[in-house]
Amino acid sequence: MITKMKLLLVIGVVLLIHFCSVNAEPFLSVDGKVLVLDESNFESAISSFDHILVDFYAPWCGHCKRLSPELDAAAPVLAALKNPIVIAKVDADKFTRLAKKYDVDAYPTILLFNHGIPTEYHGPRKAELLVRYLKKFAASDVSILDSDSAVNKFVEEAGTFFPVYIGFGLDSSAIEKLAIKYKKNAWFSVAKDFSEDLMVSYDFDKVPALVSLNPKYNEHNTFYGPFEGEFLEDFVKQNLIPLAVPVSHDTLKLLEGDDRKIVLTIVEDEDEERSRELVKLLKAAASANRDLIFGYVGVKQREEFAEKFDIGTKLPKMVIWDKSDDYLSVVGSESIEGEDQATQITKFVEGYREGRTIKKTVSGPSLMKFINGSFDIRMVYFLVFIVAVVMLIQNINKGDDEHNRIPNQDHVHHASSVSEVENKEYKAGDKQD
Repeated sequence: MITKMKLLLVIGVVLLIHFCSVNAEPFLSVDGKVLVLDESNFESAISSFDHILVDFYAPWCGHCKRLSPELDAAAPVLAALKNPIVIAKVDADKFTRLAKKYDVDAYPTILLFNHGIPTEYHGPRKAELLVRYLKKFAASDVSILDSDSAVNKFVEEAGTFFPVYIGFGLDSSAIEKLAIKYKKNAWFSVAKDFSEDLMVSYDFDKVPALVSLNPKYNEHNTFYGPFEGEFLEDFVKQNLIPLAVPVSHDTLKLLEGDDRKIVLTIVEDEDEERSRELVKLLKAAASANRDLIFGYVGVKQREEFAEKFDIGTKLPKMVIWDKSDDYLSVVGSESIEGEDQATQITKFVEGYREGRTIKKTVSGPSLMKFINGSFDIRMVYFLVFIVAVVMLIQNINKGDDEHNRIPNQDHVHHASSVSEVENKEYKAGDKQD
């Protein structure tokens, strides 16, 4: 009886060990190296780490090859943080189901998973800048600063990629919810102990105060309350973007969650001195009209975007745009060309507020520009498939025709030559990044 019990116990232990070994998830460690993920360990990785940056690449992609050493250099630095950020990569050309699941249609596509939730990464790709950019995601929602030096160090290490909010004499609970909500877009902190010299340095004269800094655009604003409800959130939202926003892929993405209308100014060239002077005037107008967003775009820099707004009119020109397919032109202010542009900007805003507007529809890009702008790897596969089907049908029909007639030598020679030319011109497998 005892022998049988022992035998059953041994069998049970063996079965348990076998079951655990078969069903155990692969062990993933933070060792400072770029993790190689596939369909067997991907879900485990994004659930195991609070923050993981995943590079979906293709071996033949030139951009991917240039990015790889930058990720290798950044990985050990990010892994050493108090709250580590892991870098991983997936061969999306091989593991197509994973790529399809996360809508990867171009290479490289970089996704940042924060607590399992993915967002597309559009930040810098050089190792040092990438590290500075990503550190924010591993930082506390609200950093507590206890001295002048701690405040200055916090601002310095935050860098210029994101706005910085510092609450002076403010309880962290007052901004905690907003810090969580807007963590992807800004740094948040509370200074508990600071000197009058620091108050002068950060340009506020009483507490509590919430100071916003946008180092990239050299902008600074102070909010003295009330620190509840929509007033506080409005201040945070308004200072996430500069007073005058340059139109780009990243800024348009940032504006998606903002329901304010955009006063869009179109210039020939953003880099011209007169355009820079105009941007200063736009900042002044934006400061006085916080319910609107003031943006600008140069035809030279982004012609495809600018031409949607009838750039046949004399530039610079201003329109009101709500990020839809329609925009408003203000009667009498179609162009702001001239000497006194400050007055013309004021008249434009007044005309809009008084309803002296004409509704227009944005013009679409040319067919070729549309194709070039929306072409992705899925379209490549689709077109190759269509071409292959058409060629197959043609070959079948050609075979049927030749069965029904007696070929002569000239015809056979001609068909062979055409086939050779087609084979030389079409190379299956050619791909683009």
